[in-house]
Amino acid sequence: MKIAQVSKEKKVSIDSLRYYERIGLIPPVKRTAGGIRDYSEQDLRWLDFMIAARSAGVSIEPLIDYVQLCAEGFHTFPARRDLWEDECDLLEERILGLQETLAQMKAKAEYYDWMLKG
Repeated sequence: MKIAQVSKEKKVSIDSLRYYERIGLIPPVKRTAGGIRDYSEQDLRWLDFMIAARSAGVSIEPLIDYVQLCAEGFHTFPARRDLWEDECDLLEERILGLQETLAQMKAKAEYYDWMLKG
């Protein structure tokens, strides 16, 4: 799949896709003989995961580290596991914080419902 198709399908700008590859957020995308990026299904899976991780608040640095570890081979499995354990802990903290904020906002809405009925 060409970069314009990927951009449209994934709702990510072409510049962002190039940037992701340049900084190592996704592995290098194979190119045609003419130098045009040709995204494979595997490339799209990487991109989907990175988009999902970023939307969940995962920082770019550990994602780049993960791509590098994967490129180094199977011997990096322990480091990959450790990376994801750390990121899961951080994500759980963010989720708890969001749940607390949501509860506070619901309480405020209920208070105003009570006041308006009052």
